[in-house]
Amino acid sequence: MSSIAVLGATGNLGRHVARQALAHDWRLSVAVRDRGRLAPEVSAQARVTDLDLSAATSRQISSFAAGHEVFVSCAGVVSEGEAFVRLVDRVVSALETLGSDQRPVCWFLAGAALLPLDATGRMGVDLPKVRETYWPHRKNFERLQRSDLDWRLLCPGPMVEQPAIGLERLRTSIDSLPTPLPSIARALPPLLVLPLFAMKIPEMIIPYTDAASVILARVRPGDAASRHRIGVALPVGMKGKKDQWAAQPRHVA
Repeated sequence: MSSIAVLGATGNLGRHVARQALAHDWRLSVAVRDRGRLAPEVSAQARVTDLDLSAATSRQISSFAAGHEVFVSCAGVVSEGEAFVRLVDRVVSALETLGSDQRPVCWFLAGAALLPLDATGRMGVDLPKVRETYWPHRKNFERLQRSDLDWRLLCPGPMVEQPAIGLERLRTSIDSLPTPLPSIARALPPLLVLPLFAMKIPEMIIPYTDAASVILARVRPGDAASRHRIGVALPVGMKGKKDQWAAQPRHVA
């Protein structure tokens, strides 16, 4: 893999994706509203496109992504609600205009609340309180499912600025919670499942740098991650601390 385009390269996760791409000697392109917020090494080595996503046209977005092997969107946060949904829809729609020879493998960002909790298919966003904030993840997932893009959807818990755990130590899952709930959960009503789900969140608090590593490790066209939700958790027995992530933007749950 040799070329990657990143939206949101000045954000918490996007910075790590961009830096790791450069470390892999990939050709990096970034689209930003404020060049001054780019990390110096990214500003010096990447192809930088000036792009305000709040006003960008479909043609501008597709032109930025065209010809790259990988496209990663780290832009927007779930707390923006409808604005986040509209952003993802515009990005997906722009990518859909590209011809098959111009389309990259695409990564988008959601959260652990979008993962099935048990064999019934019930998700965290179906639970009371959780859905009030994290419902945009469901909308964005449904939009991706309607698309014919080769997409992947990262669904971590809260992310923190901490040293890497290491990709080889992380637990990852496809379309399932990487920290399974007790089997009794499937028979419980949503209100009683909520505390069980909440108890699992500390196991899914992962460093931004590890989240970036998960993305860059799964970028081959049509691989096992293609068109799936990818969950990530810490090694068995390890938990993150709430005081490390409580002040972070609520991108995921």
